[in-house]
Amino acid sequence: MFAYIVRRLFLMLVTLFGISVIIFVLLRVVPGNIVDILFDAAGFVDPADKANLERELGLSQPIVIQYLNWIGGLLHGDLGYSYVSEKPALQEILPRIPITARLAGLALLFSASIGIPLGVISAVHQGSKLDYALRVVSLSGLSLPSFWLGLLILMASVSLFGTMPIFNPNPRTWFEAFSIYAVPAAAVGFRSAALTMRITRSSMLEILRQDYIRTARAKGASEASVNYHHALKNAVLPVITVIGIEAAFLIGGLIVTETVFNIPGIARFLVEALRWRDYPIVQNLVMFIAVVVVVVNFIVDMLYAAIDPRIRFGD
Repeated sequence: MFAYIVRRLFLMLVTLFGISVIIFVLLRVVPGNIVDILFDAAGFVDPADKANLERELGLSQPIVIQYLNWIGGLLHGDLGYSYVSEKPALQEILPRIPITARLAGLALLFSASIGIPLGVISAVHQGSKLDYALRVVSLSGLSLPSFWLGLLILMASVSLFGTMPIFNPNPRTWFEAFSIYAVPAAAVGFRSAALTMRITRSSMLEILRQDYIRTARAKGASEASVNYHHALKNAVLPVITVIGIEAAFLIGGLIVTETVFNIPGIARFLVEALRWRDYPIVQNLVMFIAVVVVVVNFIVDMLYAAIDPRIRFGD
């Protein structure tokens, strides 16, 4: 087990290194940089002033030197300065991380708490009217884009209450915070809940056909014990995988939702930084999302061994 963890940690470092190289190179391959954007917006180009600005920003250096400077600063906790605001990148990014984390966490909680129970109910009542109704709901969740659902929620709020939800980054109470994040979290979590429900239903149906389930019923075990103790416990591994993937996706996949609900999170900030070619912000945000993804995948693998005793990672 120890050897497996060491190997995984090494692979995580290699993956993050590869991502850092890819994002760094791709940003500089894209035509135009922030200097070009600023001078084009001004309507004139003074070659001397443009060269001076590129030199001040370090964009005139070879790309290898730029990468080494960035990685060296990153390892020492120096994320550089934003080209747009001229503030430290860490100062720009840190306040936005809790906002996106709360939104993603609440959406994931909504997904798991709704998707898993409904998936179990749908599988247990296979072929019934309830099963068909739940399958229609799940297909609707997979078919409706989150931004369209968000717009519908905003229009319904205006129609019913005469106003739309206003985001407040500094809620005073837990209830106020929940009310602020609940609507956008439900909009983005509806698709995740539908996917979780479909996976739970499929996994449960496969497990319920196994011989040991029939044996448990033959021994007189109650339906609740068969469904929730024997079946669900063994059907939960694919569900954990999906939840882990969704958790990693939600950190960087909330761009449209944050834009529709005017939420100042990291996903929306990443799009703005890309538009302005704000290299320090983009590079650090992508690396943050990459770290979240690899860490979540690692946690999911560890949960496999904790939940299913049949899984053992060899040394």
